[in-house]
Amino acid sequence: MSNKETELYRLSAVEVVSRIQAGQLTVEQYARSLLSRIEARDPVVKAWAYLNPEYVIKQAKAVDAVAPQDRGPLHGVAVAVKDIIYTKDMPTQFGSSIYQGSAPEVDAASIIILRQAGALILGKTTTTEFAATTQGTQTTNPHDPSRTPGGSSSGSGAAVADFQAPVGLGTQTGGSTIRPGSFNGIYAIKPTWNAISREGQKIYSIILDTIGLYARSAADLDLLADVFALQDDDPVSQPFRIEGAKFAICKTMAWDQVGKGTAAAIEKAKELLEAQGAQVEHVELPEVLNGFSEWYSAVINSEGRTAFLSEYRTSKTKISSQLIGQVENKSGISRAAQLVAFDKIAAARPVMDELIGQYAAFIVPSVPDEAPLGLESTGSAAFNLLWTVGLPHSIPDSHKDAKLPY
Repeated sequence: MSNKETELYRLSAVEVVSRIQAGQLTVEQYARSLLSRIEARDPVVKAWAYLNPEYVIKQAKAVDAVAPQDRGPLHGVAVAVKDIIYTKDMPTQFGSSIYQGSAPEVDAASIIILRQAGALILGKTTTTEFAATTQGTQTTNPHDPSRTPGGSSSGSGAAVADFQAPVGLGTQTGGSTIRPGSFNGIYAIKPTWNAISREGQKIYSIILDTIGLYARSAADLDLLADVFALQDDDPVSQPFRIEGAKFAICKTMAWDQVGKGTAAAIEKAKELLEAQGAQVEHVELPEVLNGFSEWYSAVINSEGRTAFLSEYRTSKTKISSQLIGQVENKSGISRAAQLVAFDKIAAARPVMDELIGQYAAFIVPSVPDEAPLGLESTGSAAFNLLWTVGLPHSIPDSHKDAKLPY
């Protein structure tokens, strides 16, 4: 294999599609380059919970055999899949010894969509236990193996960052997509709640769980967004201009946890935007959110009681003390308190929608600081929780010109 061929793993998803369409690249050639990269880097990064090189090549050959007129928008693009999402031809083990080697033999809805689009499902990536704890996985940060890659989508974030796959699937219940995106230095998007079907994956929280997307470029995220039919209510009709646009910077209620790196980055963002002619305002969160941390805690702990009851009843000795505590309701959260939390969050949504809708973008921190040293913990999700509960939810009619993420 020539040096040029071994560098194929560095291609973006958009570049892969373009080269294959032009007849300059086969899926098999591309897959072999990725596998070569994984073989060289896996001893350090350890991003994979399951990967079968022989089966990857078998899949690649099958994708190559698809007639040109039948090829989808992701034809040949390799995808790293978080190991809480069902794949019919690979084990789904949830980062738990209870399910070691378990193979449900059914695809999740997200995987069906990816396969129909022509994607190559490369393998399953590491996750914390049931994507529900902050105890670190075996995976290291590809930029510095002494640091965490974040979690719970540890493997997907690290694999994409390390050029082992161009794009990946994660999930988020607290900060499990955005935090690894930041720590690994890649692009990540947590779409609006239920914008991508969660059918066929381990559910932690009905109102919090969201599938997330990883890539090394905004163009690749856009490609994935199209495949999953993610759309804004009001499509942008003309190119966005920073000059004259109004931006908000909000430090949120978690600012007391911020480190020097994030604080400096936020100020640098303000400086760069203003240099391009933008208006930038510092904004405080409304008082309606004063009890947010209690509401989130009530929701997540209550929903854990339901999510992990089956594992608790059958394999209590094999699940973490955190999950046992949720099932046994050691926090003493009543069903009434859970409903109050639901209602308070719902009431806050229109207030936040109105506030955010006044700006072209609402800029908030994603992590306290750079990826922490050590693999014992995946880091704090404090800056992510507010947005994971579905804030913002929609854009008021009076602000239809606002441009927000999907």
